[in-house]
Amino acid sequence: MSGGTYSYMCLALEGQSAVLLSSCSTVSASVPFSSYSGIGVISIERAYPLTLGSNIGTTTTAILAALASPGETLANSLQISLCHFFFNICGILLWYPIPFTRVPIRLAKALGNRTAKYRWFAALYLFLCFLLFPLSVLGLSIAGWQVLVGVGVPLLVFAIIVVIVNIMQKRCPRFLPSFLRSWDFLPKPLHSFKPWDRVVTASMTFCRTRCCCCCKCCKEKEDKETDDMKTKDRSLEMYDNPALTIEDEVKITATHL
Repeated sequence: MSGGTYSYMCLALEGQSAVLLSSCSTVSASVPFSSYSGIGVISIERAYPLTLGSNIGTTTTAILAALASPGETLANSLQISLCHFFFNICGILLWYPIPFTRVPIRLAKALGNRTAKYRWFAALYLFLCFLLFPLSVLGLSIAGWQVLVGVGVPLLVFAIIVVIVNIMQKRCPRFLPSFLRSWDFLPKPLHSFKPWDRVVTASMTFCRTRCCCCCKCCKEKEDKETDDMKTKDRSLEMYDNPALTIEDEVKITATHL
C-alpha cells in the first residue's frame, strides 16, 4: 500500500473517531485490515499509531459535553475534559515517538501469539486485567493508602524484578546466577501454560460430554448428520448394478489387451 493511500486511511479512521465519538469503532474497523487477523493491508506497526490517534479523536466526546454545561460549571467541566485530552497526548508522547519506547507493540505480539496457542488465555486476560485487578486496587484503596502502599509496592517491585530477569535470560544470561538462567527450578504450572491447558481442555471435554446442554445438542446434531451421510451412501450403493460393473471391467480389460 502506498504512503498516500495509508495517509488517507489514517485520516479517515481518525475522522471516524471524531464523528462517531468512539475510539472502539476505529479500532474495530482497523482490525479486519490488519496483517495478522485480516486481509493484510495494515501491519501492527501501522495500526499502533491509528489506535493512538483514535484515542485523541474520542476526547471530543468529553469536550462537547463540557461545552454543553451551564455557565457556572463550564470552567470545571472544561478542565476535566482537557485533562482527558492532555492525558492521552502525554501517553502518545511517552509510548510512541522513540521506537524503543513502543512497548505496547511487543506486548500485543506476545499476547497475540500466546492467545493463538492457548485460546482460553484471552478470557483469562480479560478477567484478570478488567475485573480482578481493578477490584483489587479498589479494595486496597478503600482500606486506606497505608494498606495500598504496603501491598502494592512489594507486588510492583516483584513484577519489575521478574521482567528484568526475563529480559536478561534472553539477552545476557551469563550475568545471572545459574539457577536464574531459566525458570525450570519452579514448579511447571508456575512457568508454563501446558499444565493449565490440559486442565482447561479436560474440563471443556467433560462439560461437552456431561454437563452442557448446548454442547450435547451440537454433538447430537453432528452425530445425526454423520449418520445421515452414511445412510445416504448406503442408499446409493443399493442402486449400483453389479452386472454393469462387471461389463465395464470386461470392456476396460479388452481395451488394454
